[in-house]
Amino acid sequence: MALIDIHNIHKSYGAVQALRGVSFTVPAGEIFGLLGPNGAGKTTLIRCLCTLSRPDQGEIYVAGLSVAEYPRQVRQKLGYVAQELALDKVLTGRELLQLHADIYHLPPSVARQRIAEVTELLGLQDWLDRRTGGYSGGMKKRLDLAMALLHQPEVLVLDEPTVGLDIESRTVVWDFLRTVRRQGTTVFLTSHYLEEVDALADRVAILDQGTLIACDTPAALKAALGGERVTLRVREFTPRDEAEQVRDALQQLDFVQRVIINTAQGNSLNLVIRPIPDSLTILQDKVMALGLPVFSIMQSQPSLDDVYLAATGRTLQDAELAALGA
Repeated sequence: MALIDIHNIHKSYGAVQALRGVSFTVPAGEIFGLLGPNGAGKTTLIRCLCTLSRPDQGEIYVAGLSVAEYPRQVRQKLGYVAQELALDKVLTGRELLQLHADIYHLPPSVARQRIAEVTELLGLQDWLDRRTGGYSGGMKKRLDLAMALLHQPEVLVLDEPTVGLDIESRTVVWDFLRTVRRQGTTVFLTSHYLEEVDALADRVAILDQGTLIACDTPAALKAALGGERVTLRVREFTPRDEAEQVRDALQQLDFVQRVIINTAQGNSLNLVIRPIPDSLTILQDKVMALGLPVFSIMQSQPSLDDVYLAATGRTLQDAELAALGA
């Protein structure tokens, strides 16, 4: 039986449909990534999973327990790290951890042992007796993770765990997540960072506008595209009419499977192609036959962004910009 079972979840806020029939399962012992642009419904789904919001329709089970029927028992099985930090600036790290231990009714001896274990795991020993108002953003995130893990939950749920962190702090968080997974904790995280999900997740679900568009291992999702990626620029900032002219010409080539104009990157063209000898030369010749230059051309293996592109007709960056515009 799956540790997390999410079945046909719908959630609306007025006229806005945040989730539209989302279903997937998460087995025990893996890092599961929920990927999508801002506004895709990731946080809404997390809140429903963590008993903070009730879906309009559908069921969620954690370790066989209905989230709707047994919210208290489900919360005992979850450690939750929200996207926004909410730490009391006056208390020290140790005082906040002790408060969290009291909330979960940990015996004093167990609390002392767990505080020592999680602070060592996250490198917080030197900061533990300082007021959290003087912590850096990375240290605050580490303390948030320590509190979520203190009561030894079966599932650690993280909403955008590395947003706003520097490279060093992100590396610490990544190593921490791999460690707790090896220790038997299931990790459920949301992110709009492609490289984060690709590097960490055993499996990934991709949301777009509240709809589940893909769910599998990152390798399987990329392999299903069945081709290679080419990014082509006619100019550094290509006029739209020229980009459309090139797109229409390249789509006539039998080894070109898909061409998308990437408006977020100066109307560059993203292609998925069937690998053949001299493919880049053929593409360049086709563009130059139109009387247009080739500013740059680059070939690479498919990424999770290509999976999103193939399913929606736009890149994750395009979707992010559209969400910001809205």
